[in-house]
Amino acid sequence: METARTGGRVRAFRKLKGFTQQSFADRMHMSVSVVGEIERGTRVAEDDFIERASDLLGIPVNELLGENK
Repeated sequence: METARTGGRVRAFRKLKGFTQQSFADRMHMSVSVVGEIERGTRVAEDDFIERASDLLGIPVNELLGENK
């Protein structure tokens, strides 16, 4: 499932960059429960979330999504 795969990548990069779920949610200006749902794959990560998350994590969108150029 693509949603779960994307959420897993968000979680992995978040942890790699040293963010807790709470600190990541705070910086994204959203609730920690929404971040958790995205990471578990029970909520679709909207394009706006993906763009803001990639900026915060300092990685290109295609890397966050696991897409090759």
